[in-house]
Amino acid sequence: MRILVHDYAGHPFQVQLSRSLAKRGHEVLHTFCASLSTTPQGALKKTSSDPASFDVTPVDLGYIIEKSNFKKVFFKEDPAYAAKLVEVVEKFRPDVILSANTPLRVNNALLNYSEATGASFVFWVQDLFGEAAARILPEKLGSLVGGTAGRYMKSLEHQLLRRSDGIVLIAEDFKNHIPKTSKPVHVIENWAPLEEMPVRLRGNKWAVRHELENTTNFIYSGTLGMKHNPDLLVGVAEHFKTNQKVRTIVISQGQGQDYLKKKKEELGLDNLLLMPFQPFEDLPDVLASADALMAILEPDAGVFSVPSKVLSYLCAARPILMAVPPENLASKIVDREEAGIVVPPTDKEAFVTGADQIASNPERALQMGKNARNYAEATFDIDGITKRFEAVFHEVRAAHGG
Repeated sequence: MRILVHDYAGHPFQVQLSRSLAKRGHEVLHTFCASLSTTPQGALKKTSSDPASFDVTPVDLGYIIEKSNFKKVFFKEDPAYAAKLVEVVEKFRPDVILSANTPLRVNNALLNYSEATGASFVFWVQDLFGEAAARILPEKLGSLVGGTAGRYMKSLEHQLLRRSDGIVLIAEDFKNHIPKTSKPVHVIENWAPLEEMPVRLRGNKWAVRHELENTTNFIYSGTLGMKHNPDLLVGVAEHFKTNQKVRTIVISQGQGQDYLKKKKEELGLDNLLLMPFQPFEDLPDVLASADALMAILEPDAGVFSVPSKVLSYLCAARPILMAVPPENLASKIVDREEAGIVVPPTDKEAFVTGADQIASNPERALQMGKNARNYAEATFDIDGITKRFEAVFHEVRAAHGG
């Protein structure tokens, strides 16, 4: 089977799936957006150990997309990106397209191609963009313009879901927020590439290089926008400001990081270390350098977004400090598995208290980290996950008579 996997964000576990599908005999082309700077990405270059039937093609606009500029992205950059992506798809001629983390107008272009050529389109729903737009755009653009745009985005998303040959959701709760369809709907929870995320020593080369081997480190690594409430991270740094042995490290790029730079200078937070995204091959060492790994999700995200960084954190055998809505799947996992401390996303005091509890109770922190890794090892089986996606592909191809 010829399978094109398009993951706009370029995250690690989607490309792991592509490699695994290729190892099982499929012709696989993995595509992603190479014009992003605010999202950490995975192992997106073909290596000598990859099967011959696997390849990677970046789709590049030639400049960095400013995701915060909604109008420019929606009216100019999404259509331009879609046109370039469809050129790649046309050359590959897939039997199946699996699309994740993809702007709605880009998915529309992929669906148009699928319907014109007989390829099967599987919508891998990582976020409910339309639902989010209907909530967020009225606040950003005003009730008239934003409300109209939000309703349009939600309507477009529902149209695309109905037109899809198959749907893969990442959480059961998503089922309540998609339109009714006669097409197959599957739930396959996200994972992290366990084989690429080994447990490393605390005093590893990355920690030594950054003089973090002998300090207590709270690390945040991943996308950070203003909607994520970066003041929670400021709160942790402020709390430990006078403790020379504690560091708050934020590895990100974009608006949230720019805000933290200003707060660091304004408050004199020498213990707040700000770094750009690190190479993917360094990620195991980065996460191992932490005494706790931090995650934040905006209050209104609810079930609509599951932070992929948390799945990588679970592999690292470190406790997780999360400010995430309780109904979110990641929150449920960390709480159920006793892999960390979960607090409400707007409760700065509780977040700081959680950091204090982890720093002051290393035995409890160690057990949380063990629980996290145990969950990852029991759950993130790429062979089993790949077989489930294969079953989806065979189902949609059979419906096409292929």
